Amino acid sequence: MKKVISFMCFALLAGTAAFATPAFAEDAKPAAPLISADDIKKALGMSIYLQSGYTYNGNASTGDVNDLRVFDQKADSFMLDLMELSFAKDPTATSLGFKVKISAGETAKYIHSAGLVSSSGDDPFDVTEAYVSYLAPIGKGLRFDYGKMVTYFGAEVIEAIDNPNYSRSFLFNYAIPFTHTGLKMSYGFSDAVNTAVYVVNGWDNSTDNNSGKSVGVSVNLTPSDMVSGYINYMTGPEKDNNDRDNRSLLDLVATIKPIKPLSFILNYDYGQQDHSTLSGGTANWSGAAGIVKYDFTETYSLSVRGEYFDDKDGIRTGTLAAPTPQKLTEVTVTPEFRLASGLILRPEYRHDMSDKQSFDNSTKKSQDTIALGAMYRW
Repeated sequence: MKKVISFMCFALLAGTAAFATPAFAEDAKPAAPLISADDIKKALGMSIYLQSGYTYNGNASTGDVNDLRVFDQKADSFMLDLMELSFAKDPTATSLGFKVKISAGETAKYIHSAGLVSSSGDDPFDVTEAYVSYLAPIGKGLRFDYGKMVTYFGAEVIEAIDNPNYSRSFLFNYAIPFTHTGLKMSYGFSDAVNTAVYVVNGWDNSTDNNSGKSVGVSVNLTPSDMVSGYINYMTGPEKDNNDRDNRSLLDLVATIKPIKPLSFILNYDYGQQDHSTLSGGTANWSGAAGIVKYDFTETYSLSVRGEYFDDKDGIRTGTLAAPTPQKLTEVTVTPEFRLASGLILRPEYRHDMSDKQSFDNSTKKSQDTIALGAMYRW
């Protein structure tokens, strides 16, 4: 009996050791990190955006420039277009919100707001947005945003990844501002109607160039999943040390999705500036653009943009001292390839035309470019 009991005790100890070994081995593995990179990203509302590209222009014989372009104006050179670091948090009933966006690269040189950079304007770094948000307990929530923010005008934005095409339209480059500094008040009456009122320094002014302010209103309508649109308007003095001569802008944007893979984007702008023609009259500019995008698969799309821009008095594409009245048109064809890990490639062909000799050192009425853009957001 003693032998049997001894054998059973030995077997029990051996079995315990056998089961314990994997447990100790499991405990010996490195512990998983308590906080991952995605956790930090979510907690800070952080995102990183990278964009680069190359644009070939066979007619850019002088200065390697794509004439009448802004963000993609350099020809025949690989470019770091844009690198952005953003932090954002929406306001709640119990806490403030904020957004900070720092930009660097070639694009950052052209979106500067007066008062934040040196007079040279060639700084490749920009504080594109920096504002705080408060949600007042009024009705469904009256939101206040105070600081510097990107414009609410137009169908396109600064980041190419959020547009159907790689290059920007003439309307985005010349008809509208890039940023505003001031106060925005917005209220959502329903899922279908959202409105906002702005009181800002004006167009691309962090420090106002006069003592007047520009006021604006935006109405966002979403009557159905198929149709949405904006009605935007702003007016106010924009000339240096001049509080009397107003600049006004009306902007209409509509997005139509008749079927899931197909989108139509329509944009119309009309602007005017008091006492700005050579004869002292009101200068006007207007234009319309249409974009068609079709998603053939989850990884491949095609976008086509057509546009007309009438710089009637030449103050938008020229200068106040040397206005160049002209009518511009362009057609852009942009395939899109969405690759693994979120990388997006967009080859692009674009044909620009003018009724004046505005291209290739003022010797041609048109230019053709072929580009390749690469975009990634994390």
